[in-house]
Amino acid sequence: MDKTLAWLWLADAVGSGCQYAQELLTLYPDPAELYDALRAGTETPPACLTPHALAQLRDTTPFDYEERLDHCLLSGIDVLTPDESVYPDRLRDLPDLPLALYVTGDIACLNGRRYAGMVGTRRPSTYGRQAAFDLSLAMARAGVVLVSGLADGLDSEAHRAAVQADVPTVAFLGTAIDKTYPASNAKLRTAIEKGGGAVCSEYPPGYSGRTTGTFLARNRLIAAQSEALCVAEARTRSGTLNTVGHAERLGRPVLAVPGSIYSALSEGTNELLRTHRAEPLCKAADALDILGIGAETAAPAQQRFDPATVSADAQAVYAVLKPTPQSIDALCAAASLPAGRVLAACTELELMGGAQAQPGRRYIAE
Repeated sequence: MDKTLAWLWLADAVGSGCQYAQELLTLYPDPAELYDALRAGTETPPACLTPHALAQLRDTTPFDYEERLDHCLLSGIDVLTPDESVYPDRLRDLPDLPLALYVTGDIACLNGRRYAGMVGTRRPSTYGRQAAFDLSLAMARAGVVLVSGLADGLDSEAHRAAVQADVPTVAFLGTAIDKTYPASNAKLRTAIEKGGGAVCSEYPPGYSGRTTGTFLARNRLIAAQSEALCVAEARTRSGTLNTVGHAERLGRPVLAVPGSIYSALSEGTNELLRTHRAEPLCKAADALDILGIGAETAAPAQQRFDPATVSADAQAVYAVLKPTPQSIDALCAAASLPAGRVLAACTELELMGGAQAQPGRRYIAE
């Protein structure tokens, strides 16, 4: 028997997010042994199995999953199981780790790298979108693999930044492995896969089971795969804060981008900072320091600041920056822009390495 068949048989019976997955692994490191025991009736079934799971295990066999495994092999879908060295090692920290993980793309990026999660609202402000992209781009250029969920909004910004930096990125889906949600991210998914990244799901191709809670369930995978979790922008009630909760339970550091006190989109991130559940994330170095990636480590991946990579407003402000500090009012006059746009441009330039903040909200060219 192909051992993967036994894993598919067990994973399908207990379902995703199985709270006793680790307990089952301890009792039966090889699920084929559980199959043999149930078939022979020589052992009492594990007490942790629910009646529904036990009934399905008794009514099915690993050989019932041959068609699924063949389909995965023909479709270029890898099936990773906890007994394999290629299984994402960081997911082993989860008590409810996936017993079968479906992956498209390059599985090599799932181990042996430095990982940072980047998450946030699906409907971000321009500020949140820019912050997520710029921070992700800087971290990717330092060799960090960005982890997110391929959702609309800030997830997509993280993945796009990694693709632009030509660095692998990892996406965890809340849908079947052969379904891209939203469909508008199909091209981004292809770019991730072709760029050495990976797209992962607990749900097999053609999955038609329950969908309620599947996106919340995948949040624990994002948190687990990340060494540190970065939140770019979030409301107080959001799936993003669900991911933060998973990160806290796993002991993963959390960082949050400070936002406007007038924006509801930043209430969640600002509350994380106010309650000291997160460290401020104002520049990529804040996350890189937590990952232990110092300037000397990141230097080879850093590039000289290129004004062409920033917005038109940022280019206009950069053009009037000097080696000596200038106030916001002075920059407004020199760049012929209102204060709000100059402030946003200065933040963008600071994130991208084109400007440096000085005391009293004054800026110099970097």
